[in-house]
Amino acid sequence: MENSFSGKKVTVMGLGLFGGGVGVTRFLVRQGAHVTVTDLKSPSELSKSMEQVGAGLPRIKYGAAPTCFPVQYRLGEHREADFKDIDMLVVNPAVPKNSPFLQIARENNVPLETEMNIFFKLCPAPITGITGSNGKSTTTALLSNMLRSTGRKTWTGGNIGYSLLEHIEEIKPNDYVVLELSNFQLEDLSASGGPRLSPHIGIVTNISPNHLDRHPDMQDYINAKKGIFRHQKSTDYIILNYDDPELRNWAKECVGKVVWFSAKVETQNFASLRNQKLPGIHNTQNILAAATAANILGAKDTHIAEGLSSFKGLEHRLEFVSEIDGIHYYNDSKATTPEAAIAAINAFNAPIVLIAGGYDKGVSLDRFAEECVKRIKYVILIGKTAEKIASLIKEKKREGWHGQTCLSVAQSLEDAVEKARACANAGDVVLLSPACASYDMFVNYEDRGRQFKSLVARRPLPE
Repeated sequence: MENSFSGKKVTVMGLGLFGGGVGVTRFLVRQGAHVTVTDLKSPSELSKSMEQVGAGLPRIKYGAAPTCFPVQYRLGEHREADFKDIDMLVVNPAVPKNSPFLQIARENNVPLETEMNIFFKLCPAPITGITGSNGKSTTTALLSNMLRSTGRKTWTGGNIGYSLLEHIEEIKPNDYVVLELSNFQLEDLSASGGPRLSPHIGIVTNISPNHLDRHPDMQDYINAKKGIFRHQKSTDYIILNYDDPELRNWAKECVGKVVWFSAKVETQNFASLRNQKLPGIHNTQNILAAATAANILGAKDTHIAEGLSSFKGLEHRLEFVSEIDGIHYYNDSKATTPEAAIAAINAFNAPIVLIAGGYDKGVSLDRFAEECVKRIKYVILIGKTAEKIASLIKEKKREGWHGQTCLSVAQSLEDAVEKARACANAGDVVLLSPACASYDMFVNYEDRGRQFKSLVARRPLPE
C-alpha cells in the first residue's frame, strides 16, 4: 500500500464517545502523519476513547499529560488554526454538515476525508455493504457468520462498531469484507470530492423515516441511502427487500444486477431458513438478505445453514436477558426507530410490558402508538418523548382503537424496570424496545441496554 500520509499534518474532527475517530487516528499515526484530534467534548468525557487511541502506541508529553506521539489533543473546543494550515481534515460522521469549521477548511482548500472514504480507496478486496433503516447490524453479523463457514478470511466492520482501517495492510484481495454502512457514511462516499464509490455487493434491508433530526426531509435521507448503489458498475449487485414499497421503486435507477429477497412473496429459498432461531418476520428478512449475498459470494447452502445455526444473535437486538418468576425479559435497546420497535413487538405472541421512549429524532411516532394500543398490555415511558408518546396513545384510544393498554411514565430506567416487574405476570414478556434514540438519558443505546440488563438482574429483596 502506497503511504500518502507520512509527514502530513492531519486534523481529525470528532474523536467521539463511541470511539468513532479512534481507528483512523491510530491508522494515521502508524502511517507517520502528524495528527491533531479536536472535539467539543472534554478530556474527562473522552478519556476512554483517548485510552483506546494510545493503546500500544509510543508516548510523548504534550502539555501537562503524556499522549500518543505524534497526536495533539484539542478538546473542549475547536480552533480555526486546526482547520487552515493542514494537509487533510478527517471528519467523523457525527459532525453536522453545516459546521462552520468545515466551511473554514473548504475556504482554505483543505481536502475533507472520512475514515470510510479512506478505507474504500485502500481496500484491496471487494466490499459487501449493508444499509437500511433497521436490521443492518443483524444482517451484517449473519452474513459474516455464513461467510466464515466457508473457511475464507472474513473482515467485518463499519458502523457495526469495528474499524478495519488499522488492518488494511492485512486484508488480502481474496478475503471477504463486510461493512455495515450508515446513511452518513454513504452520503460522504457519494459527496463531491469524495471517492464516489459503492460496494461491489450492496444490501438494503428496508427504508423508513429515521435521522430526520439531521436530514431536512425524508427524501434527503433516502438520497443518502441510495449511495449504496449510485456508483456501482454493471458487474456489481444490489440486493433489495421486495417487501418494502420504497425499495421496489429503486430498481430502475440501479446499474448493477438487482436481486430481490422477500419473506412474503415466494422467491428462491435457502436451506438455512429451516434452522431459523431468530424471532419475527423482520429477522426472516435479515436472514434472506444475508443468505442471498452469501450465495452470490460463493457460499454453499451448507455454509449458509451452518452460519445461521451457530449465530448467537447480537447484544441489544431482541436479546434474551433472563427469566425471573416466569417473566421473560428482552433487551432491544438498538430499536431506536418506531419501525424497529414495532417489529420487536410483533415478534412475540405473549402479553408484553413495554418500556419505550427517549431522544426525539423528529420521526412520526403515530403508528408506534397505534401498535401499542393494539398489542401492548402495559406501556411504561421514559425520556424526552414520554409525554409525546403518552398523548398519542391516549389519542388512539379516543379514536376507538381496540386494546386494553395501561400506561404510565417513569422518572428513570430503574423506575421503569420496577414498574414493569410489578405489573408483569408469569408468562408475560418485559421488553425494552424504545423506538427512540438514547442521547437524552444515556451515553448511547449500548449504555441503555446494559443498564437495563443490570437492573433486571438486581432482583428485589423479598418482603
